[in-house]
Amino acid sequence: QVTLVESGGGLVQAGDSLRLSCVFSGRPFSNYYMGWFRQALGRNREFVGGIRRNAKGTYYADFVKGRFVVSRDNTKNTAYLQMSDLKPEDTAVYYCAAATYYSDIDNPELYNYWGQGTQVTVSS
Repeated sequence: QVTLVESGGGLVQAGDSLRLSCVFSGRPFSNYYMGWFRQALGRNREFVGGIRRNAKGTYYADFVKGRFVVSRDNTKNTAYLQMSDLKPEDTAVYYCAAATYYSDIDNPELYNYWGQGTQVTVSS
């Protein structure tokens, strides 16, 4: 019933930028908290950033260091992850996820729906 589709990944060089999009469908988008996660080879899935329903609150992992921005446009049913100054250690599959209720926004186990993921590869 709920579908999330990510796009925008690719192969880039260190220092480049990418903008990931996540299109949500099936239920009212504004009812959901949105999070971005990533999973690199040999690592657990980790939180990148999240945003509240009304977009008034955003949250980021420490490693972001101001390089990434999470946003949403509720008129387009879309969440975004703008990434700048990409580094090789950012290489991972990036996922968007939706949660009905806010609890711990950085815990992937608390999200109800997930996209299929999009690969981001950063070369040095």
